[in-house]
Amino acid sequence: MQNDKSIFLVKVSLFFIFLLQVTCNQVFANDLIKADSLFENRSYKEAMEIYVPNYQNGLFSPAMLLKMAFIAEGMGDKEQATLYLGKYYDLNPNPQIIEKIKNLTGQTSLSGYEVSDRDRFILFLVEYKEPILLVLSALLLISLGMTIWTKWKKNTSTSYWPVVSLVFVIFLVNNFLVEPRSGLVTHSPSYIVSKPTAGGDLLEQIEPGHRLKIRSSKDIWYEIEWKNRVAYIRKDQVTRM
Repeated sequence: MQNDKSIFLVKVSLFFIFLLQVTCNQVFANDLIKADSLFENRSYKEAMEIYVPNYQNGLFSPAMLLKMAFIAEGMGDKEQATLYLGKYYDLNPNPQIIEKIKNLTGQTSLSGYEVSDRDRFILFLVEYKEPILLVLSALLLISLGMTIWTKWKKNTSTSYWPVVSLVFVIFLVNNFLVEPRSGLVTHSPSYIVSKPTAGGDLLEQIEPGHRLKIRSSKDIWYEIEWKNRVAYIRKDQVTRM
C-alpha cells in the first residue's frame, strides 16, 4: 500500500512539473510572436523590452538571439551584440558568426570558437531536450498504466523498476542536460594567468571577443580552458553566456 502511495505521488508530481513546463513554453511562445511582430514593424525598442526578460530567464531561440544582436548593434551597443552572437554560436556554431564578432570587436583572430564532436553531440541533445523529455514522460505514463493494469488484472506483486528508472532518467535529463558553460571576454585588456592569485604568471593579454570554456568558479576567478591548458581569468573581465 505504501508503495502504491509513493508511485501515485511521483506520478502527480511529474504531471504538475510537465504542466508547468508546458505553460512556461506557451507563455514564451506568445511573447515571441508579439516581439517578432514588433520587430517586423521596426519597433525595435519595444521588441527588445520583450526579448530581454525572456533571455534573462533562459528562454530564447537562435532566431531571437540574431534579432537581439541586430537591435543591439543598431543601438550602438556592440558589447551586447557580441554577447548575443556568442550565445547564438553556442547553439549553432557557424563561421559567419565568428566573422561578424571579429567585425564588432575589431579583432583579426579569435580563440575559443573550436567545437569538438563531443560539444556538437551535447548541443544536439540540448536542442532536442524538450522533445526528449516529452517522449520520456509519455513512456513513463505508459509504463505506469501497464504496471497498474498488470497489478489489477493479475492481482499480484508488480515490479516498479521500469517506472523508477524512467523517473531517474527524466530527473537527469531535466537537471543535468545543459549546454557547456562558456563566457565571452568583454573587458579590455583582459589577463589570463596560471593561478587564481594576483601572483599568477601572465599567460596572455587578450582583447574582447574571445570565447572561453568555463570549468569552475573560484572566488573572483573563473577556471577556464585556454589553448589546451587550465588557466584563470577574473570574473569582472568575462560575461557569462
